Amino acid sequence: MVLEKGKILIVDDDQGVLHSAKMFLKQIFDEVEITDKPSVMLSMLKKENFDLVLLDMNFTKGEIDGKEGIGLLQQILKIDPDLPIIFITAYGEFDLAVNAIKSGAYDFLAKPWKNQKLHATILSALKYRNSKNDLSKYKETISQLETDSETDYKDFICDSLAMNRVKDLIKRVAITDVDVLVTGENGTGKEMIARQIHLHSTRKDKIFLKVDVGSIHENLFESELFGHEKGSFTDAKEKKTGRFELASGGTLFVDEIGNIDLKLQAKLLSVLQNREINRVGGTKSIPIDIRLICATNQNIAEMVKQGTFREDLYYRINMFELPIPPLRDRIDDISALSLYYLEKFKNKYSKSNLKVSPSTIEKLKRYNWPGNIRELKNSIERAVILENKTQISAESIFPVQQSFSKAKSNKTFNLVENEKQLILEAIQKNRGNMTKTAHDLGLERTALYRRMKKFGL
Repeated sequence: MVLEKGKILIVDDDQGVLHSAKMFLKQIFDEVEITDKPSVMLSMLKKENFDLVLLDMNFTKGEIDGKEGIGLLQQILKIDPDLPIIFITAYGEFDLAVNAIKSGAYDFLAKPWKNQKLHATILSALKYRNSKNDLSKYKETISQLETDSETDYKDFICDSLAMNRVKDLIKRVAITDVDVLVTGENGTGKEMIARQIHLHSTRKDKIFLKVDVGSIHENLFESELFGHEKGSFTDAKEKKTGRFELASGGTLFVDEIGNIDLKLQAKLLSVLQNREINRVGGTKSIPIDIRLICATNQNIAEMVKQGTFREDLYYRINMFELPIPPLRDRIDDISALSLYYLEKFKNKYSKSNLKVSPSTIEKLKRYNWPGNIRELKNSIERAVILENKTQISAESIFPVQQSFSKAKSNKTFNLVENEKQLILEAIQKNRGNMTKTAHDLGLERTALYRRMKKFGL
């Protein structure tokens, strides 16, 4: 007989009740534990994850008012506010049952109970807990996924030999479920590659969740990735489920993995080795089942030599490395990508008559594209917005500073435009390396990412 999933804790000072209840429930549920001491119960609840507690209401001899049980209930709910508690007592007064439910108990059973009634009540409580947890996780997952809603990651455009090789590797590694490290310059499409791995994997019907560690302040790193309990720090007004827990069953994409501080690398390594997390302020280990895909534009092997990245973590995330070539090394993709983005932005900005000439495409192929596909996409979008004729010219695609014409534009004193252009020039100078770009601009990486997001870069 297949046992139902559920870890039940029975707490009663009557040994006969404990063992008879355990004997019955062990035939139904995969884990049943017992104790006759409330202090032991509280210790167990702090260390282990239980799905339900069957709790006696009176432990002191002669007491029948249920105050002990309700006091213990309040302590239990401080440890786990969502844990269903079913009270059991030999004194089944109606008022006592009402007080128990008002205090937060799920239900109330009088001794001696019928096994069928006990079974049904526990199943109902577990179903309630699961639906409540699923709803909470669903809401947090939807919130995390909202940022992806404007981007279509299903279209994988490639004509070049280099990218067709990458495409073949994706299909071969996707079915293995091994952790993958995607490397390449900024803007080469590392997130697209990660999503393609997910779409070709056995987890394709589960969640794909992204976390950009380069944009997370190190003080919030653990909370974002592992979650936190209510009250665990000053601003923790509610319990938060972390990205690892939300992604369980699916794929977690960790972008900019090279930016994680050494202290936090140790915590990440522990999670990956044990496949379990502890929320900030929590005491219980929560098992996770994820497929991890990391991405970086940095040379992690060199960082290991310099002592800025843990060697053991590097080998843990790098079970399979997938390098993505820059756009300048895959010029056969430029035509298809340009036409793809042209169609996309023509529809977006209602300019259905716009075309691009073969001669302009050839000029695009001769440009170096330091910002890679991201720069090409932004350039095409800008051209669609600016062009007032039926044919897009090279001058519309490129800013004046990048134009094949050496003509200079009139100087502008618009701070916003100058800031955007300065960022573009710094990115170009550093060939898309965000760490060097941030350093040249005198910014933290997180501040640079905020500005890039502001300007749509």
